[in-house]
Amino acid sequence: MRTTLRDKEALARRIAELSAIPSTGSIPNEADEIVDELLTALEAGELRAAERAADGAWHAVPWVKQGILLGFRIAQVIDMTAYVTEGAPARFFFFDKQTFPTRGFDLTDGVRIVPGGSSIRRGAYLAPGVVCMPPMYVNVGAYVGSGTMVDSHALVGSCAQIGARVHLSAGAQIGGVLEPINAAPVIIEDEVLVGGNCGVYEGTVVRERAVLASGVILTRGTPVYDLVRETIYRGDARRPLEIPAAAVVVPGARRVGGAWGAEQGLSLQTPVIVKYRDEQTDLATTLEDWLR
Repeated sequence: MRTTLRDKEALARRIAELSAIPSTGSIPNEADEIVDELLTALEAGELRAAERAADGAWHAVPWVKQGILLGFRIAQVIDMTAYVTEGAPARFFFFDKQTFPTRGFDLTDGVRIVPGGSSIRRGAYLAPGVVCMPPMYVNVGAYVGSGTMVDSHALVGSCAQIGARVHLSAGAQIGGVLEPINAAPVIIEDEVLVGGNCGVYEGTVVRERAVLASGVILTRGTPVYDLVRETIYRGDARRPLEIPAAAVVVPGARRVGGAWGAEQGLSLQTPVIVKYRDEQTDLATTLEDWLR
């Protein structure tokens, strides 16, 4: 059953009421059911920790993140050991908050999960057609769109929003932003290629069809130099860093401006947009030429 607008409003109101109870107060047992309802709606894709407005801007949904935090607040650490055979040691065990066990899946979900140490936490949404290569991890509140590949050693952090047909290459780290609750999480829009060992953190927005070459690191405070449009992109306290649609970003460097640093020949890492993606471009060749 889909969550209606009235259901959402009632759920948001109750989460706010429970979250407002002082740390010294007693939280009603009903909180377990409220958190379960929230996580179930997140897993179904009916709720999201961030939403895109009509103008293309992404905004956090604070009450959803507040509900996730409520789940951590009310939870006890319990034994979640699995695959126990009588008289034999456990083959897999962990101890965690009882509101956030790993998700259960079956064939009807349409998600291919290759064995080998991968975990998807309760409250994460994975659309049919997602492929997960071991080992990888998807945290609570994350959203992963249809046809996306989450490759080995990739991390999708709490509340990160990943679009459709995205490739998260091996070792890619998509940071989570759970607190403060009004802070937008990392956004990766449709058909983005995130190269190996990339890191995208602090509420950065990567627009559709962009390409991040291996090793690119993006944070809110990272200046990104656009050689094509001859401009510099930066985030600030009020807005995230945004990578334009179809931009091809490679690791770069800029010289240190201070006298002493310049004398030492020092430079700082900075991403550089070297071109914009088009259908006629051999992307692999272009990246190879630039990286050389």
